[in-house]
Amino acid sequence: MSFFDLKGTLSPFSALKQFGRKPHTIQYPKEDKEAADRYRGFHYNEMEDCIGCGNCSTICQNAAIDMVKVEGQEASKGDSGLRPRVDNGRCCWCGLCVDVCPTGSLSLTKDYLYVSDDADSFLFTPGLDNPGGKDNVSFFSTKESSLNDFARIPMPELEGKERIKSFAEVVLGYNEAEARAEASRCISCGLCSEVCPEHMHIPEYINAIAGGNDQDALRIIYDNNPLPEMCGKVCTRRCEDVCAIQTRGEAIAIRWLKRYATETADNAELIREIVNPEIKEANGYKVGIVGAGPSGLTAAYYLALRGFDVSIYESNKQAGGMTMYGIPKYRFPEDSLQKQIDYITSIGVKIHFNTSVGKDISFEEVYKQNDAVFMGVGFLKPWTLGIEGEELKGSEQAVTFLHAANSGLQVDVGDKVAVIGGGNVAIDAARVSARMNAEVTILYRRRVEDMPADWEEIEGAEDEGINIVPQAIPIKFHSDETGRIKSVEYLKAKMVPDEGGGRPKPVPIEGSNTIVEVTAVLGAIGQQGDYSFLKGEFEEKIKTERGRFVVNEFQQTSDPKVFAGGDAVNRTADAISAIADGYRAVKGIEEMLMKKA
Repeated sequence: MSFFDLKGTLSPFSALKQFGRKPHTIQYPKEDKEAADRYRGFHYNEMEDCIGCGNCSTICQNAAIDMVKVEGQEASKGDSGLRPRVDNGRCCWCGLCVDVCPTGSLSLTKDYLYVSDDADSFLFTPGLDNPGGKDNVSFFSTKESSLNDFARIPMPELEGKERIKSFAEVVLGYNEAEARAEASRCISCGLCSEVCPEHMHIPEYINAIAGGNDQDALRIIYDNNPLPEMCGKVCTRRCEDVCAIQTRGEAIAIRWLKRYATETADNAELIREIVNPEIKEANGYKVGIVGAGPSGLTAAYYLALRGFDVSIYESNKQAGGMTMYGIPKYRFPEDSLQKQIDYITSIGVKIHFNTSVGKDISFEEVYKQNDAVFMGVGFLKPWTLGIEGEELKGSEQAVTFLHAANSGLQVDVGDKVAVIGGGNVAIDAARVSARMNAEVTILYRRRVEDMPADWEEIEGAEDEGINIVPQAIPIKFHSDETGRIKSVEYLKAKMVPDEGGGRPKPVPIEGSNTIVEVTAVLGAIGQQGDYSFLKGEFEEKIKTERGRFVVNEFQQTSDPKVFAGGDAVNRTADAISAIADGYRAVKGIEEMLMKKA
């Protein structure tokens, strides 16, 4: 036997030298071994902090993360209701998903061992399948370490004391470099589109701006909004309230980016050239629209694109409704609105100006002359204050004041103005008065944080030197010997918690009477609809409830031929909701009439 044969025979016995030694492999269940502080083991997700944006899934280069429905996690505004599920057979534990999580809910743990006979155990829903992982988090992102950019590009504005010298536009707008930089912060989660009343294609047009494709952005925007420059300047931007980035930083400036894209086309001809809308052949149906506000203009535009013969009846000499006659020009310049109206009329929409339905033409005539009617009549009639002395000279409703000012009429409010109210109309009236060289005081019955006005408008008013007096309840207007208002008497209020869980209630403090001298008072406590144009059978046929028309999901009233939208239907009191109403009505009108064909 050779040496090599002998070695082969004895080699199995060499394993005996391992007898009694500590094994190198880990026993199961396991021997606890402390991982490094930043070890990247299994994922953990704080379910309640997660908003289901899907950024983790988008960034994963191994396609290891899917967004799935999880029991107990319901979709809501700002939350898709979905949660990440990790395929650990694909995951390489690079941690990019953690680095881009905008809320910081996703992390990695020190846990790395998991044994199961079930092959599907590779599919792991962090936070659900390992609730105990919360106590073993090792790799996470902070606002400073995150790969997201949480800081908004500042919007250039005129300085407060300078801007009250004129009605020049306050917001100056982004330049190209600023717009590209701001747009690049978007993670394209789409939560904004869900909460937008019009469901605009927000991530798509923002991505186009980020990529330098401004004309593509404009085409995307006009797909379901014919008044986007209006929204780019004065929208209430509920989309920004649910932006994933705002959970740890500042929301993407969605409104300002829309403004940037729409301002790249500076006239109606250029808008039409870029958008290049498809206008279908005439279908033989006529639609009459009462009111050229945002809802009426929207309905008219999309109906005209679909081949309907559209005529709008507008009581004023210009179109736009409250956006023309209610929003001050320092917020929304007239030429900006006119450009969009010119584009809408360029595709065949006819507008009959200075034509008041109910006076110059009856509603019955409009009804008989058309196959369908859309009412976008707004809330133009102001509520009165119900305060002693309200009938005095110098006491006026803010809506009436703004209409006169925006119409170019001479308005004299003197040098000391009190505005009563806390909404956007009150703020607008106050800031317009300041531009008329008046010292302005806003009296609001609740706290500043309770004011329904946009916070940017409140800050703008404060920057312009307007004095806001919260918890002030006016009780009487005093007059001079000529019958003109000379002062407002108010009581200070204390805030009392609401037992029903609502907002604290202002309760007057007895003996706290305070008087402020004024030359004018502007009331801004809300508006209501004026439906006096509906006479005879239409008063009965078209149902209203709590001062608004009752409509179905397609804006159709109780008279199948009549549709309605805007403030006279919804309670949100903003342009984008009115636009959404007009867009929905188009679908309803088209379905109703085309079924007859």
